[in-house]
Order: sequence, then structure tokens, then C-alpha cells
Amino acid sequence: MPQDDLLQRHRAVLPTWLSLYYAEPIEIVGGQGRRVTDSNGREYLDFFAGILTNAIGYDIGEISDAIRAQVDSGVLHTSTLYLIRKQVELAEKIAEVSGIPDAKVFFTNSGTEANETALLLATQYRKSDQVLALRNSYHGRTFAAMGITGNRGWSASSLSPLKVSYVHGGYRMRGPFAAYNDAEYIAACVEDLREILEVTTAGDVACMIAEPIQGVGGFNVPPDGLFGEMKKVLDEYGILFISDEVQTGWGRTGEHFWGIQAHGVVPDAMTFAKGLGNGLAIGGVVARGDLMDCLKANSISTFGGNPISTAGAKAALDYLLDKDLQANAAKLGSMLINGLRDVSAENPVVADVRGKGLMIGLELVGPDGRSPSPAAAARLLEETKARGLLVGKGGLHNNVVRLAPPLSLTEDEAEEGLAILSESITVVDKENKA
Repeated sequence: MPQDDLLQRHRAVLPTWLSLYYAEPIEIVGGQGRRVTDSNGREYLDFFAGILTNAIGYDIGEISDAIRAQVDSGVLHTSTLYLIRKQVELAEKIAEVSGIPDAKVFFTNSGTEANETALLLATQYRKSDQVLALRNSYHGRTFAAMGITGNRGWSASSLSPLKVSYVHGGYRMRGPFAAYNDAEYIAACVEDLREILEVTTAGDVACMIAEPIQGVGGFNVPPDGLFGEMKKVLDEYGILFISDEVQTGWGRTGEHFWGIQAHGVVPDAMTFAKGLGNGLAIGGVVARGDLMDCLKANSISTFGGNPISTAGAKAALDYLLDKDLQANAAKLGSMLINGLRDVSAENPVVADVRGKGLMIGLELVGPDGRSPSPAAAARLLEETKARGLLVGKGGLHNNVVRLAPPLSLTEDEAEEGLAILSESITVVDKENKA
């Protein structure tokens, strides 16, 4: 079918709020390594990886073989009412690498569902429906997850099963503490946390949940150590700390395997998804054993941790560790960030280049050098696509271009992507000045 016909069919039967990238949306029909092919035969270098989900890459033999082996067994599903060998093996590995004492793991189908589970555990454990979240955060599209999302653009309803208070610390560039140095910024955010606890809560808060680097919010990077200082305050009240590692986990930030490790703190629980399955639907929670076991009612997950997803995820995690893709993310991420900062120095449409490892954000602004420019971000997406590069978009004002290629990216591909970005930014900057 012609692609334009598919677009009309999409619009006829799918919701209007299910947005598509590009003036002329594409259908991806093939992939290999870090490259994908659309239905018109056009090839692209992929620097967004299905929203950080194809973390290893496309058509990776070791992962595909593990999936095929499970398919060939004839067992695609059994449910958690039965033992699943790959689920147990994967849980053992995640518990080991989590750094959480006596850790246990529960598998879900997505990051949103993982965050819902973590909130259930925390509120039940603490017997409280009060939650702290960060401004400009994003934790998912379901009821409770949306209720703790601090970004109006992703909050479809004001209704929530939780009482939520929002603290500072996520989006640094435009907040009231933007001019502060790292130490001042941390001190101000900690002071704000104390005030929020005293003013907007009853004190017996269940948990604080935070992304070590805000994902949908625009790859915002707080100073290292911020959450460590915040946890000191939380510990005074007995409040649990949940690290949302859906986008920052599995070595993507380069310097650490988990994003929260930059803050010198071990959380009570971490949620994960996306990159673990390299495209398969899988998520989960890893938490202290006593926290995980606090539920007294029966519970199962029909599809969470199913044989297919855990077989593929175990192979993906083994590949990531065996190939030391975390080190690759650190090396190539540094190369891309430095290169993009050089480009931004000549093109003021890019007001900020931030990130860690292969998780990089470019904040685009108008001619005044300050006002958010979603139009410039949209133009940059079109310009990179025209040159054969796929990137993402996000941010509170939808003016941040997000880069998150597969962790197996090569140096040649990084240079190729940087060249395309440089050319595209130059074009958008010229238009921005016109």
C-alpha cells in the first residue's frame, strides 16, 4: 500500500492525540545495526531508537536467536502462575546489578506499568497516598502515572488517586534557580523540598519518585549529588525514594549503569523498561525485598515477564554487558556533546547542549536567544530527516531535540550523525535569524 494511503487509514481509525512525527510521516519496515528503512526504500541513521527502546540496535543476531529459540519451543505464553526459567534468570541478573540490598524483581509490560507498580508498593508500605514528584517530570500515561507527571502537556486529566506535591530540581535552565552554581542549586532545591514537606503535606509521605535525567521533559540533567542530598531529607521522615530509570537505565548515561548512581545514593526501588527489551514489551520494578513483599492481596501479571520478552531481554542484557556498551556510550556521547557544543557556539538557535552518554538534548530558542522555539525544533527534525537522520523531540515547551541512538553506535556513525546535525542546525539558525 502507498504510504499516503496508510496515513489516511491511520487518521480514520486511531485517536487524534496519537501524534506522528514529520509533515510526511514515515513507516519503518526494515532495520539493521543502527539504520532503518522506510516503506519508500529510504534509509536513515537512527538517533532516537524508538524512543530509547531499541537500545542495542536492529537485527542483532544474539537477541533474535534467543527469541526464535523460544518461538520454536511452541510456548509463547504461560503466565506467572507457572515457573518461567528466563524470567527467573533475568530477575537474578537485574537484582545483582541493581545494587539494592536483598532485591526482588517484578516484571510488567511497560515503564508506565512499572511506575504504577512502584507507587502501589510505596503507598501500601507507608500507608499513605501522598507522593512527591519533580516539576516537568514524566512517568507515563495511565491514571496514577499521569497524576505524578509534572508537565501540563502530558497531563490529560486533573483527577488522580494520589495527593501529589511537586518539588524543584528537574528543569534547570528556566527555573528560578537557573543562575545558581551547582552547590547553590542543590542547596536551593533541598530547601524547597523541606518547605514542600512542611507546607503541602501531612509529613507522612509515601515516596518521592524522580527521573535522574528527565526524559520527555527534555533530557534535563541536574547536578550530580542532588538526589543524594534530597534523600537525606527523605530519610528524616522515613519517605521512600524511587528512581525512574525507564530512560536512564542500562548504561545509557555512560558514566554509570543506572542514572541515580551519579548522586551517590541507593534508592529503595527502581523502575525500568525501554532499552532492556531492545524493542520487546517489557518493564519492571526492582526493590528492597521487604518493600516488594508488602502486598498482602493476591496479584499476578498475565503478560509481564512472559517467555518471549524475558528470553529476548536476557539476551539483550547479556549482549550489553559482554560488549561493554556503557563504555561505548560514554566515549561516543562525549564526542557528540563536545561536537554539538562547538556547533551551538556558531549557531545561537541552540541555546543549550546537555546530557550524559548517549542521552543528549538540544534546546532551541527564538531570535532573542531566550524564548522557547518549538517551531525551530520541528524544523530541525525535518532538516535531519531530509539528510537521512532520525531524531526525537520533547521538553516542557516542545523545543528540545532529543538524541538517543542505540548504544552500539560506531564512531563513524557518530561522526556521520554529527555532520548531519551540524548542517541541519546551520540551516535552521539562518531561518531563525531571518
